[in-house]
Amino acid sequence: MTSFAPDSIVLNRKLPLWYQVSQSLRASILGRSPRDPLRLPTEEQLAGHYGVSVLTMRQALKELEDEGLITRHRRRGTFIEPSARRGTPVRLLGSVDAIVAQQSGMAAELLAHGPAPVPGELAEYFPELTEVAAYHRLRVDEKTGEPTNHARNYVRPELAARIDPADLARRPMTKVLQDLPGVGIARITDTVQARLADPETARLLEVPLLSPILHYTGVTHDPDGRVLDVAVIHYRGDRFSFTVTLDAT
Repeated sequence: MTSFAPDSIVLNRKLPLWYQVSQSLRASILGRSPRDPLRLPTEEQLAGHYGVSVLTMRQALKELEDEGLITRHRRRGTFIEPSARRGTPVRLLGSVDAIVAQQSGMAAELLAHGPAPVPGELAEYFPELTEVAAYHRLRVDEKTGEPTNHARNYVRPELAARIDPADLARRPMTKVLQDLPGVGIARITDTVQARLADPETARLLEVPLLSPILHYTGVTHDPDGRVLDVAVIHYRGDRFSFTVTLDAT
């Protein structure tokens, strides 16, 4: 029987190894494809995969078993619970002005910009394109100089020639697009998920590897339903929270 193949991870020796391994395996399980096998490799194979002892691996697996994500059967092996699937992310919908206000108020450094292939995970938003204009920015707290989030925007190529990169130092992409003549914004859909900081995010935000972060995706549509921009932003989990207020009327 084929076994499920978890993602690899670079371990941080300053954090408990069993915790890092359990969280990495947890993310692999929740992010798996429905077609992936349910059986996990053996404890020894998993320990070798992550570069830890069998005892550490056993402790990590116990954490997942207590969570109900896996079941362990003597002689048969360890299996992912079929119902262990990622929950539907919280979606925050609001006015364009409200979203602009949320994104404003911080200095940003433009780390890179230029044409780039459409990322595979965003292909559904740009089905007719193979290339987009990509902008990568790091936002910092002006008082402390502390990094707070880093953002990647993927914009339709025909809009890139009309965007002045200097504007992105103070204005969010939503506002820049909103001010372009002839460009209308009809709808923005926000999706927020809890994740663990990967090596690049940990370095940019100056936080420990596998620290909690908020992974935000904002998809901007024009009145015809075309996607103009997809923003992917990683917020420091110790600096941000999202609040949703529901009116009874």
